[in-house]
Amino acid sequence: MHHEIYQEILRLNNEGQEAAVATVIVTSGSTPREEGAKMLVRDDGSIVGTIGGGSIEKQVIHEALAVIRSGKPKKLAYRLKEGEELGMICGGDIEVFVEPILVTPHLYIFGGGHIALPLVKMAHIAGFKITIIDDRSEYANPERFPEAEQTIVSDMTAAFEQLTVDHSSYVVIITHGHKGDEAALAGALKTPARYIGMIGSKEKNRAVFSRLLSKGYAQEDLDRVHAPIGLKIMAQTPEEIAVSILAELVQVRRSNR
Repeated sequence: MHHEIYQEILRLNNEGQEAAVATVIVTSGSTPREEGAKMLVRDDGSIVGTIGGGSIEKQVIHEALAVIRSGKPKKLAYRLKEGEELGMICGGDIEVFVEPILVTPHLYIFGGGHIALPLVKMAHIAGFKITIIDDRSEYANPERFPEAEQTIVSDMTAAFEQLTVDHSSYVVIITHGHKGDEAALAGALKTPARYIGMIGSKEKNRAVFSRLLSKGYAQEDLDRVHAPIGLKIMAQTPEEIAVSILAELVQVRRSNR
């Protein structure tokens, strides 16, 4: 069973999906749980393996989802009494260690303009791996963005041929024009990106959405988009807008799946 868990961890990692592994580390008394028993919990609550079933396993699944969101491991202790499971306590008859299996989130920023500069610096500090895409070489280069893992000079549509946008990816669309924003959004909606955000006024975004609907995109596709982008913090300057965007990325990253 452990082999199946490790194989599933590899598969999830390749697909950019996160999970947690729960391991029984201490048992005492009469319990069907063996030390070393493992259970993988996916971010949708489904599992591979078991740590014995019952209400404790359900509680551990719940705790594992919280561990995925926080990114921090946690040790749990439960007490069993006469075969009944009484819940979590400070000491107990069974201890379970839950550790997150996380993927480094990849942030794809379409547009290397004035907002991208502070956003890249802050997102790098926050732990994102970053790729900058712009159709102007002076706005997409390592000198301008030393914190970025990759800079790509390309039009927005063709850029997706060079990208691997998966379930752990975040797409921020802040190009220098409506056509670039629309092209980047059209490409992003064909990916399983966890987050897609597009800058612009409500009126501009409605116009972009209307054109995409006429091209065959569904309203369900457009409902994925955070537009206008960023949390509402009355941001005005490029630096403040970058803060609002990063705050929204963190909010999505730490939220329920």
